Amino acid sequence: MDLSIIIVNWKSADFLRQCLRTIYGVRRELHFEVIVIDNASFDGCRQLVEKEFAEVKFIESSANLGFAGANNAAFEHAIGRNILFLNPDTEIIGLALESMVSTLDSNPISGIAGCKLLNSDGSVQASCIQAFPTVCNQLLDAELFRSLAPRARIWGAGPLFRDSSRPVSVEVVSGACLMIKRAVFEQVGCFNTAYFMYGEDADLCYKVKQAGWTVEYVGNSEVIHHGGRSSGARESLFATVMMKQSLCEFIRRRQGKEQALLYRAFMVVAASIRLIIMGLIFVLTLGLFRSALIARAAEKWFNIFRWALGLEQWAKNPLERYPRSLTV
Repeated sequence: MDLSIIIVNWKSADFLRQCLRTIYGVRRELHFEVIVIDNASFDGCRQLVEKEFAEVKFIESSANLGFAGANNAAFEHAIGRNILFLNPDTEIIGLALESMVSTLDSNPISGIAGCKLLNSDGSVQASCIQAFPTVCNQLLDAELFRSLAPRARIWGAGPLFRDSSRPVSVEVVSGACLMIKRAVFEQVGCFNTAYFMYGEDADLCYKVKQAGWTVEYVGNSEVIHHGGRSSGARESLFATVMMKQSLCEFIRRRQGKEQALLYRAFMVVAASIRLIIMGLIFVLTLGLFRSALIARAAEKWFNIFRWALGLEQWAKNPLERYPRSLTV
């Protein structure tokens, strides 16, 4: 079989329907299978799949395994020589899957293939290719700096701005749509379940490159990624902290404990500065300037501040606090 497509669902049944329609709605030159695993959300996706997509293999996990754990569990049921890990809030455009499979099949040293991700409005999602996280690029990762130098090597997103029909070797491709050779995935030990959510794609790309394979960006393959729509407002602060925790975990594992501590220290400083500025704005404007927006931002950075100081211990084991909260 050419390809196994694995989709982890968490309260994304409506997006999942459209995702599956775009997979099956095109006459594909591939022998493929689709596996959907529900990460204990019980949102009706079983009924959806059984009624509308009987050919899909459906797995219902009784526990929230995290994004990495759920993908690993579904992989045990896959038989394709290539594996695509796909978010449910995506839509395949045309023959994107065929192009990615062709990239892996035609190059013996290609281990991973990623595509061009588009936002809902059709604009390019800058995060679809990245550099490996470091203390430096994470501290500078702000919209202002990216807009001033979008092609800078520090972001790793240069190929997005070049019109090339040929695959380009990059460091990291997004886990929202990541295709890997089955043999390579097995060789590097699958996803690292130390990452509950976020960071597992960068870690997988790192392991693959360390093993001597390449990570390819296939610019002529396009997939719409609605991005973050499978999470509700209640989980957004949880997700913010988990993003920082995952980045810190990657830096600790791949660059050492000292760099991870430095990252936390800089996050304490960054959060403190932002909280002071927002406090001053609130006081000087008597709370009249976008008070709801400032309150939300302050809550976000206060949570980051607590995490950076080590006060959010649940971040190391998120199921202790949110046993069934996960965005995928």
